[in-house]
Amino acid sequence: MWSNLPFDLLSTIFSFLSPDSLARARSACQHWNICATSAYVAPSESCRHPPWFVAFPTRYRGVFCYAHNPITDNWHVLSIDFVPHPVRPIASVCGLILFRHTSSTSLQLSICNPFTRQFKPLPLLNITRTNPAVGLMELGPSPHGQIPHFRVYVAGGMSEAPRGSTSYETMLEMYDSQIDVWQIIGQMPVEFAVRLTVWTPNESVYSNGIIYWMTSARAYSVMGFEIGPNTWREFTVPMADQLEFAALVRRNEKLTLVGGTSGADAFLWELSDGDTWNSIGKVPVELGRRFLGDKVGWGSTKCVGIDGAVCLYKDLGSGMVVWREDVEKRKWEWIWVDGCCSIRGKQVQNFPIKGVLLHPNLASSCFGYR
Repeated sequence: MWSNLPFDLLSTIFSFLSPDSLARARSACQHWNICATSAYVAPSESCRHPPWFVAFPTRYRGVFCYAHNPITDNWHVLSIDFVPHPVRPIASVCGLILFRHTSSTSLQLSICNPFTRQFKPLPLLNITRTNPAVGLMELGPSPHGQIPHFRVYVAGGMSEAPRGSTSYETMLEMYDSQIDVWQIIGQMPVEFAVRLTVWTPNESVYSNGIIYWMTSARAYSVMGFEIGPNTWREFTVPMADQLEFAALVRRNEKLTLVGGTSGADAFLWELSDGDTWNSIGKVPVELGRRFLGDKVGWGSTKCVGIDGAVCLYKDLGSGMVVWREDVEKRKWEWIWVDGCCSIRGKQVQNFPIKGVLLHPNLASSCFGYR
């Protein structure tokens, strides 16, 4: 029966499989391999499975990254020798990873699928700029086919002014994967450009038409760009002057704040209407103690999240605290994930990492927009 199913129907069935099962299906026969390779998994479908954590060295350490499979609770090493080095991940989008090139002071971006070994440099920006903030907006499959559609926003940064001087850049640019070009879409207040350039990491969160960035000048605060009306705003966060670390993540399409203070717990808040933060929980005491070890504060903590999971981590060998959604039980649960110390009996050296969460997509059609 399976060999007689139409190609499009079999491909649709494969789109419901977890990455492990899909990989096994690809090895069954040539026909299944072709069907499975073309089975683009939409974000709404992939979220039924827990996202994978992919760790990249923060400094150049060869051509490998490390991925944690939450289904089997195993670590895997992935060769990324096909990616020009050095690069640094910014975030995941549509099962792909957005990188910035660290060999250049001006911003240059690329998109990559580490599981299918595909890599695509994005076109150069219209304005050459250094250290801008980067925002991502996931739109799902293209209306013209099973190709992921997303947009990248770049704001702030330093650009060259007349006579060789530099200035804060106030023009906002947007890249659309469907047309593969950068467009200048508006201007921003210079004070916001300064904050985004000096006090903001590259990471952003998109929720309900707004891209958010965390800033850390004196005390933590949040800056938001409302895409439709092209407006900017800033608002405070809970315990802003007490937080040793603070990060924004998206949980069930809502903006979530994760932060911890010295000698205290790590808390989570969710943004509701009217820019009001509501407490939604905290890291369990026993997991927090295990995560911190002999440290008394959360200062070295890193955090990443997408719909389906929030992960607190430090380096490759340290364990991770994960808040994960159990779709079948319809609840969120806290779990501990051991760090990557060995793979198949071979010891792995510990080093600082930058992590991303993503739902792996094994479809080669992800790069059909070239």
